[in-house]
Amino acid sequence: DELKRARQTLKAFLLSHGVRYVGVANWGPAHRNWLSKFSFGNEWQDFAFNELRRAIEDRFAQCQRLESAMRDAVPRWGFYPAVLALQSMRGIQFTAAVGLLSELGDLSRFAHPRQLMAWLGVTPSEYSSGGKRRQGGITKTGNSFARKLLIEAAWSYRHTAKVSPEIQRRHEGLPKVIVDRAWDAQVRLCRRYRKLVARGKSTNVAIVAVARELAGFIWDIGRLGMAQASPRSE
Repeated sequence: DELKRARQTLKAFLLSHGVRYVGVANWGPAHRNWLSKFSFGNEWQDFAFNELRRAIEDRFAQCQRLESAMRDAVPRWGFYPAVLALQSMRGIQFTAAVGLLSELGDLSRFAHPRQLMAWLGVTPSEYSSGGKRRQGGITKTGNSFARKLLIEAAWSYRHTAKVSPEIQRRHEGLPKVIVDRAWDAQVRLCRRYRKLVARGKSTNVAIVAVARELAGFIWDIGRLGMAQASPRSE
């Protein structure tokens, strides 16, 4: 969150001075290289800009240190098989998988995916009056951090289903049943998003609906990961 805020602050600073990056501003190597070489040609503007840029680099380095520490520790964690399984999915990389499972715990405690959806607060609220029943926005009950990670992951399903080189790498060594289920999630959730948008639903509403179904796939794939890792009975 601190890294995100630092990036937003720098972007706002540049825009306030009429500066726009002509490439894809995704904070990748090319974008960061451009930032490292940019100059306003004014002493005080450059001073403020460089301080904001250094704040981003400091937060980025901190994130890298934390992720490195987690990668060393997580293989000894009881939920590590579920971490590997969840990474088969689009939008769920290592830190997101660890974050979700840290909050969700043992997925087998949810007897049905709808229980997980309710726990995450992504089920519609209901109102009854005069014998009439209507649905409102999501309840937002339960764990807000896990819900935030879920919503962030759901945004990736706006795009056409495909297995990128990065996802292919994360599939290595995983059982076929998990890889196939992750592909099912891509196809279904991409289709779900596009149907909702085509029906006139706003992007945010469509993403929340996708996130709700994504929770069901997380429940299924996470449990599959743990089951595949469990010793088989004789």
